[in-house]
Amino acid sequence: MRHKKRQRLQWLDYLILAVIITFAAVIWFRISGALNYNWQWDRIPNYILRWDADEGRWFTNLLLQGLINTIRIAVYSGILALVLGVSLGIARTANNLAIRMLARTYLELLRNIPPVVVVFIFFFFLSEQLIAALNMERWARGIARQDNIALWEFFFGDMRRFPSLISGVIVLALFESAFVGEIVRAGIQSIPRGQREAARSIGMTWTDEMRFIVLPQAMRKVLPPLSNQFISLVKDSSIISLISVQELTYKTLELVASTRMIFEAWITTALMYFVLCYGLSLLFRRLETGKGR
Repeated sequence: MRHKKRQRLQWLDYLILAVIITFAAVIWFRISGALNYNWQWDRIPNYILRWDADEGRWFTNLLLQGLINTIRIAVYSGILALVLGVSLGIARTANNLAIRMLARTYLELLRNIPPVVVVFIFFFFLSEQLIAALNMERWARGIARQDNIALWEFFFGDMRRFPSLISGVIVLALFESAFVGEIVRAGIQSIPRGQREAARSIGMTWTDEMRFIVLPQAMRKVLPPLSNQFISLVKDSSIISLISVQELTYKTLELVASTRMIFEAWITTALMYFVLCYGLSLLFRRLETGKGR
């Protein structure tokens, strides 16, 4: 194997790096000087992990609680968005015109309305009604009063906040499913028409054609864009802080309101999102590379 040549930094690279460092320094001094801001970085670690002297152990504090909830919401809404998105993608390529038009209407509406508007519409008109119909708040409070709820808390966090978590998952999944549906639709339509005609010529039904011929190939093709969409979903989860879902952005707002550590809190939150999303991008890239060998 040929060794890749190391790329050396050119003068333009050094110039860009110098500009970035200068810009960061100017911002830093403006905040410290002109705004007379008192930096309190030493307090931030305590809002990530807190030591309880009475119990003699560490507890997660606001920022880490928010990050864990963000991961939970991203995983659950990602699974639900994938199920809905695959169904929508298949519906967009169905033979029935009514099914195609219904799926297209749903996708076009969600893709062309601002996310904030979509979040409020789904929250007030669907999510809240569903939770009330299923009497979910009473059920969650009953579990919260039990003694052995460690497993429930591991998967869902504070059970008193369970309805809020489910609201966030539903709202985010419905919004993201529109983008997943378009990705799946493109993957299905990328399969050569000749393969589908050959399947019909040997007597396959439409269901068998999709199940055995089209979908296995299409899903392999759409894995990279689906990975990118999941990373976008993690970032988009900050939107549901508007409906009081206690994820990372909401917890940061709580921290800023109680401590006035505006810059420290938001910079730490940005770093947390970056580490999470960049870690996921590296993981997905590694999986794609390993699969391609």
